[in-house]
Parts: sequence; structure tokens; C-alpha cells
Amino acid sequence: MDALWSVAGVLVVALGLALSIALHEVGHLVPAKAFGVRVTQYMVGFGPTVASWRRGETEYGVKAVPLGGYVAMVGMLPPPKGGTVARTGSTGVLARAGRMADDARAQAAAELTAADEGRQFIQLPVWQRVVIMLGGPFMNLLIALALTGVLVSAFGVSQPSTTAAEVYRCVVSAPDRQAREAAGEDPGACREDDPVAPAYEAGLRPGDTVVSFAGQEIRTWDQLSAAIRERAGQPTPIAWEREGERIESTLTPRLTERPVTDALGVPERAADGGVRTEPVGFIGLGSQQETVRLPAWEAVPTVGRQIAAVADVILVLPQRLWDTAVAVVTPAERDPNGPMSVVGVGRIAGEAAALDSVALADKAALMLSLVAGVNVALMVFNLIPLLPLDGGHVAGALYEGLRRWWARLRGRPDPGPFDLAVMLPLTYAVGALMLGMGVLLIVADVVEPVRLF
Repeated sequence: MDALWSVAGVLVVALGLALSIALHEVGHLVPAKAFGVRVTQYMVGFGPTVASWRRGETEYGVKAVPLGGYVAMVGMLPPPKGGTVARTGSTGVLARAGRMADDARAQAAAELTAADEGRQFIQLPVWQRVVIMLGGPFMNLLIALALTGVLVSAFGVSQPSTTAAEVYRCVVSAPDRQAREAAGEDPGACREDDPVAPAYEAGLRPGDTVVSFAGQEIRTWDQLSAAIRERAGQPTPIAWEREGERIESTLTPRLTERPVTDALGVPERAADGGVRTEPVGFIGLGSQQETVRLPAWEAVPTVGRQIAAVADVILVLPQRLWDTAVAVVTPAERDPNGPMSVVGVGRIAGEAAALDSVALADKAALMLSLVAGVNVALMVFNLIPLLPLDGGHVAGALYEGLRRWWARLRGRPDPGPFDLAVMLPLTYAVGALMLGMGVLLIVADVVEPVRLF
């Protein structure tokens, strides 16, 4: 039975990923057709064509490897200068790059017909080309917002409450905790010389609900946490409820080192590999989690935090990939917040679906969350301003617009469209790096997978 649930989880996420890719390409297709560009192909996947059909001037189809897709539009590149491809006997790097660009221009020109005048992608205004290329990432954003909206409004989100789940007996600083853990000791065990935690000393116990702190009514855990952090060393009144009775006391938050967390609340790593910390007020109180249903529009800040987290990963992607490679060949564990392939996402989905202790609704919520997260990653990654990604085409169009504006400002002739063919060597290099990244992540997800359960 567990195997069936695991397979079901993998299939659900695989289907969600395939639909996301298909809709990403629809995001390119719709504005391209709206602006009059002749679209020759709309394909989901790469490799041999499994099935295809023609509607009007466009061939629609599915290919054997469903790990991407494309929309083929005529006139992506300008024709060769003079209408012919020049050949030389030179074998230098620049000459080979020039021949590569000329071949690409010639191939693009061979697709054109007399009826394509004015219908070529490169003949569109810059803003229309930008809209077409941003259509794919924008579709991923809409999918992420829609799925997250369903999650927060129908399933609810788990968030900390003002009710205590734990009240620590003592204060153990982050460095001491790390040192004890490295020595094989229980990092949470109290020693005789450890100071008593302020909350425990004041009389708070698990199950108590904090209702007031520093004279202010407390409604959320974030409100309480922020107030505690700011009052290190200051005697502060606190009130809580226990079995309907209000209890009041005074405590003094201790100044201690606590982990710095990122946009998703995950502890950040310092340069030495340890957890980054900051000095803040601390009373030794752990919160109970509660599931709260929120309005659907709360999906916007939630997705915003996910975008920031993915962007943070991409900004240090070489380091994250290096850490992943190290984890494959050494006993080091994978960073659960690092990059992973679709194999890793599918594996997590399968493991989660097979958990007997998790309710069906929670499994469904996790599946939606995974697909929403994949769409956020697809959107952010595709916006990287490098060809062959969508962001590279947007950058090329914007550069062309800037170049033409500068020529007009200086009274110079129109320099014409920016020829992306000259970027083909870089495009192939980026493509090779992306392929290598994919292979590394797939190997890592098989050999040393991220373990969340």
C-alpha cells in the first residue's frame, strides 16, 4: 500500500510539472499569436516527437522527454547580410563562431515565406517581444499564486501561536549548543552552571497562552517574538492564561545568540558552515503550531517570500552546486534548502504520500505546495538574463531598444535589430552548463537525496 501511495505522489507531481511546462509555453504562444507572429511549432518536451497534430499554421505536439518545451516562431534572427552565407577557409575560434551565427541566420531565413513580411518575431516592437518572452515566466507566477491561494484558503497554513509548546528550563547559547552537539552531548540538556530561562523562572509552563507583554496586548507569535527580541536586559511585565485564569508576572529577557533565518524562516549558514547568529532578547519559550485558513490574497506575500528565497539560491548557485557535489562524494549531508532536480522533487512527493501518520488532506496540500514551489523556481530561473533562457531574450530586446534610442539621441542612423546569432557560442556554453547542472542534481537526488521525512 505504501508503494502505491508513493507512486501516486510521484505521478501527481510529475503531472503537475508537465502541465506547468505546457502552460509556460502557452504564456509565450498566446501573445505571439496575438501580435501576429507566425508560430510554426508548440511542443512540450524534447527529443523524438511522440504525438503531434496541426491546427492552422501551427503544429502542436508532445515529445519523448517531458523536461521542457518550446514555441518556434519565424524570424527569431535577422537574415544573413546580403542574403547569402559567406564561407572562409579560416579555422580560428572567431571564424568558427561567425560561421555558426551565419548558419543559424540562414536556417531561420529558410523558414520564411513571402507572407511572413511583418509577421517575424524580430520585426515586432521591442515591447511586444518583451511581452512574448515574459509570458512564460508570468504564467508560472500565475500558477504559483493560484495554487498557493488554494493552499492558504482551503487547507490553511501552519503558523506559530501564542500558546507555549515548550518552556525551556535553561538558556544555552547557539555557540554552546553547537559545541555540545559536536562533542556528542545532548545540546538541549541543562548543566548546573546554565542560567535559568526567564520564562520558566517567571512561572510559564507548556499549554499557557501569552496574552500581554510589556503592557501590550499580544495577538500573534510574531508580535510577541519581536517584542522579546527588543527588550533584552529590561524587566518586563508579562501575562498569560492557564485554564481560563489570568496570571501575571515579570521577567527579564536575556541577551543571547539566536539563529538568523531567511525569507522562509530557515536558519542561514555562516562562512564557516555553521549557523549564523545575532544577539537578541530571549526568554526560552517555544510556540505551538496551529493551522489557520487565510484569505486567498495572502498567497501574494507567501509567493513573494518564496521568490526571494529562490533568488537567494540562484545568486550563489555555483557555491550551492559545489556543496551538492561535495555531498555526493563525501559523508556530508545535502542542504535541504539547496537546488534539486525534478527527480528530487518527485522523491519527496513519493515519500510524503507514503507516510501513514499524515492525513490525506495534508498530503494533498504538500503536493500542491511542491508544484507551486516548482513554478516559482521555473519563473525565477527563466528570468536569468542569459540565452537560451527567456531572460536572455528579454535582455537582448531591451539592449536593442536602448541602442536604437541612443542612436536617435545622437542623430545617428538606426542600427537595426540586435542579432542574437552572435551570442550563439555563449548560448551553447550556457546550455552545456545547464545540462551539466541537471546531471549533477539528478545524480545527487539518487545517491544522496534531500531527506525531509
